[in-house]
Amino acid sequence: MVKHQPLQVYERQLCLSCLTGIYGCRWKRYQRSHDDTTKWELLWSLVLLLTFCLLLVWFYFWWEAHNDYNEFNWFLYSRSGQWSDGTVPVLASTAAGFTYVAFLMVLALCHVAVGQQLNLHWLHKKPEQRSLPAGFQAAVLLLYLSGLLGLYLVPLSITSPCIMERRDLKPRPHVIGHQGAPMLAPENTLVSFQRALQMGVTGLEADVAISVDGVPFLMRDRTLRRTTDVEKVFPDRRAEDASYFNWTDLRQLNAGQWFIEDDPFWTVHTLSRAERRLMSNQSVCSLEQLLALAGPRNRTVVFRLRRPPPGHPRRHSWINDTLETVRSAGVPLSLVMWTPDEDREQVRRTAPELLQTSLRKQSPQALHQQGISRMLLRYNHASTQDVRDFSERNVSLTLYTVNEPWLYSVLWCSGVSSVSSEAPHVLKKLPHPIWLMYCLIWVSADLVSFAVVIGIFIFQKFRMSGMRSYNPEQIMLSAAVRRSSRDVNIMKEKLIFSGQSQ
Repeated sequence: MVKHQPLQVYERQLCLSCLTGIYGCRWKRYQRSHDDTTKWELLWSLVLLLTFCLLLVWFYFWWEAHNDYNEFNWFLYSRSGQWSDGTVPVLASTAAGFTYVAFLMVLALCHVAVGQQLNLHWLHKKPEQRSLPAGFQAAVLLLYLSGLLGLYLVPLSITSPCIMERRDLKPRPHVIGHQGAPMLAPENTLVSFQRALQMGVTGLEADVAISVDGVPFLMRDRTLRRTTDVEKVFPDRRAEDASYFNWTDLRQLNAGQWFIEDDPFWTVHTLSRAERRLMSNQSVCSLEQLLALAGPRNRTVVFRLRRPPPGHPRRHSWINDTLETVRSAGVPLSLVMWTPDEDREQVRRTAPELLQTSLRKQSPQALHQQGISRMLLRYNHASTQDVRDFSERNVSLTLYTVNEPWLYSVLWCSGVSSVSSEAPHVLKKLPHPIWLMYCLIWVSADLVSFAVVIGIFIFQKFRMSGMRSYNPEQIMLSAAVRRSSRDVNIMKEKLIFSGQSQ
């Protein structure tokens, strides 16, 4: 006599159906498989893993490069002539791609956890992961644990000037408002510099050009298109160099409305109506106005002077024009950082009180030989050792453009005397270096990831412990029934004979 087990109808497994359905479009039970993943699918798994790693690095790069977003946008503007926030499409596409690939990676790990074959649908076709053949399992496990241990120990190899005793912390770097406070008000305008002074900056920085009639004025760009309404007032001169305008024409331009319309830093919504009206009525600012604003408040002024283009009537007198403006402004010359290298000896003889400042990186010995006591450099052009050397030789170092608290913290610990920033309202609120916060983040990330890894191993051990030593029952598809009342495929499984003839 032969015993037969009754046919068994399986209950719905919604979680497993969604898992295999989304990843490989295998929504039906008979489409699933516990067989080993093919080598072709393992290759796709490797591609998916590499894509995830590359996107992670790319995403991390743009996240950390936040300090230079404005310079990146200005670089795009100088090439295209149109002002736009070029970081938005980059970040949006990166975040979308990273989220998509990370979701597939999570699904792949879930497949491994429940013992399902990885079979990525062609619509995703970026890869899968599955257990290696048994002969390689020990080697893979050793390689995995070694890599994991290496990642945990990487922070120990990181050096930072902020790893020090609190008593050894250098004095807080002074903050200079680069173009005023351009995140809160239109750049290089009086209201922007007034906002910076309200934030407690110790100095103001601007880019200076010379008009046709010899008036030094503040303008970062070569043309007036981005920050003024020159296309409306002088439409036939919109692409002309700003230096070819006279001061009377420059005074007719509106230098604040663009800030309200373009909202370059997404801060306009924080302004009141009165503030918006004030900022939308700003005009081009002259160097003399800037000096008159900073002098009575005993604030340092640093400017980078741009030489007029060839053929300009002030091409050869630009140094004297600027020097005359500085001397006639009535401010202490000891508050002005003079940066042009041209005719520096003549300037030193005429106005010895000026703070001679170099824009080129030189050794402390070379600076002393030229009578230069200060340097203005981009923040990534000076190492920690350079900062120490300049400090020991009594050379004051100012680094630009520093907008992020983490970068300001590192430079603070390095001993930099001052920084130039477009975000003085952010840096002035920083009470101390935030290096400790990053240490806590590293430790927390290590602990959480370790707990997750251990949890996965425990789950796998628990799942494997319930499996029999023999192969699973053979699955047979007996029928695929279609009914007009519902579109349902019923999967029936016939179990192997468990009894023997008696």
